[in-house]
Amino acid sequence: MPELAPMISSDVSSDPTPYASLTPERILDAVESIGLDCDGSLLALNSFENRVWQLGLYDEGPVVAKFYRAGRWRDAQILEEHRFTLELAEAEIPVVAPLARDGQTLHHWQDLRFAVFPRRGGRPPELEDPEVLAWTGRFLGRIHALGATRAFAERPTLDIDTFGREPVAFILASDFLPPELRAPWQAIAEQALAGIATCYQRAGTQPAIRLHGDCHAGNLLWTPDGPHFVDFDDARSGPAMQDLWMLLSGDEHTMARQFDHVLEGYETFASLPTGQLHLIEALRTLRLLHFAAWLARRWSDPAFPAAFPWFEGGRYWQDHILALREQVGLMAESPLVRLCA
Repeated sequence: MPELAPMISSDVSSDPTPYASLTPERILDAVESIGLDCDGSLLALNSFENRVWQLGLYDEGPVVAKFYRAGRWRDAQILEEHRFTLELAEAEIPVVAPLARDGQTLHHWQDLRFAVFPRRGGRPPELEDPEVLAWTGRFLGRIHALGATRAFAERPTLDIDTFGREPVAFILASDFLPPELRAPWQAIAEQALAGIATCYQRAGTQPAIRLHGDCHAGNLLWTPDGPHFVDFDDARSGPAMQDLWMLLSGDEHTMARQFDHVLEGYETFASLPTGQLHLIEALRTLRLLHFAAWLARRWSDPAFPAAFPWFEGGRYWQDHILALREQVGLMAESPLVRLCA
């Protein structure tokens, strides 16, 4: 399965190579501009939206510097994410929050914006283990209980328009769809959007809370002391289920068992309205649509053709049509609602 796309907002930058000037010398100069004494060692970490580096420091442990993609988030939106993670850390919820230097967590150096984080290791979680699922559920329940205490003012909301209709419109306006697949893809995308809307209607009005927003296994690291989340870069408002459904995989019965374990832990700290079960497959479908649009938006960035060579061709879109058809069926059947309710 391809790497899950981050939940990006609409971009205002047209620079096709936003990191062309991010040389090792500039990385070190930027980090040293905030008073950190780098020893010159650099290790690139896996990231596509931003550029992330581990840097060694003299007489201290290494840190991680994240350089933000120009035009993606406004400063106020980045700072709101930082405040959220700091709020979680102050509540002793194990997340990796940015380090403050002279009271600031977002730093500017020449044309660069960056933040520095403590380095925290860990291994991927074993999501087949019931105890791991329950522990992760408790962890997310704590995040959501605090996330529900106030609202984001700057960061956007996950909804059908921004994660469904807008990505579909973007793809149709681009040249990525092969001509012979344009009509079939448009037809199934419209069916998918209709199915998503129906799922939201079945769910009823649901509260939008502050979320991690991108809870795939790569952002959840496990240590002997338990899990911690990294990378709140996609934090936004939305239904609690957005942070839960990505923990589930396999056939419907397997996912139902997994969800039981997650919910057992989650409801120790937060309540999940039953109606949100109707959103699982809708949110999964939004992710599929968003992922395709994300790749199309970023294709001029040299890192993307190298990492996703299979995107440029008819086979990807054929498979995408089949995946959307399957999701249309799942949204109509709501199998997990039947099994979990």
